[in-house]
Amino acid sequence: MDVKTGFFYFFSIVLLFAAFRVITSRNPVYAVLYLVLAFFQAAAIWLLLKAEFLAITLVLVYVGAVMVLFLFVVMMLDIKVDGLREGFWKHFPLAATIGVVIALEMAAVLMGGFRLMEEPQGAVALGHAGVELSNTRELGKILYSQYVYPLEIAGAILLVAMIAAIALTLRQRKDSKQMNPFAQVRVKAKDRMVVLKMDSTKVASMDDAASMNVEKKE
Repeated sequence: MDVKTGFFYFFSIVLLFAAFRVITSRNPVYAVLYLVLAFFQAAAIWLLLKAEFLAITLVLVYVGAVMVLFLFVVMMLDIKVDGLREGFWKHFPLAATIGVVIALEMAAVLMGGFRLMEEPQGAVALGHAGVELSNTRELGKILYSQYVYPLEIAGAILLVAMIAAIALTLRQRKDSKQMNPFAQVRVKAKDRMVVLKMDSTKVASMDDAASMNVEKKE
């Protein structure tokens, strides 16, 4: 067994352990941290398979953005784990059935359609000729030529989802008070305070004082 194979088995074992701890950890923060570890191990395996672009994308997108967001959300929400455990065994048969079906489908796909393929003869010839091949360039050519329509459809779906999320946050609620920052910035002093001209105070006469005393007695 060479060094590359040893690293592959090492990363695979750590990946399986981290994935197992994601679904068995009682603390959601620990589960998120184990998921980050699993992503790092998957990126390392992709580096061994010479898919450096996918490995860097996995680290930057999922570990650097998505998982950090999940971690902050879980820590700020202060989720009560005891409340989530209620009714676990009630839904366990359905969850176990779905898990078994997914495992059988993945096994059928991997055993039936996944085969080790040798490098194309053209790529070998180009490599011997001294021309360097770039996985990122080849991936870009395939995405924007053979899979350009699925890529555009996926981009349109993500755009619609982003617009919908923004629209949901901009809706006005009747039970909450909102302020307009533009109106606050453009306000002037005369709009905030109005000076009213009033007559000066006059001394009450004897007749007015007597009438007030009569009204109080009544």
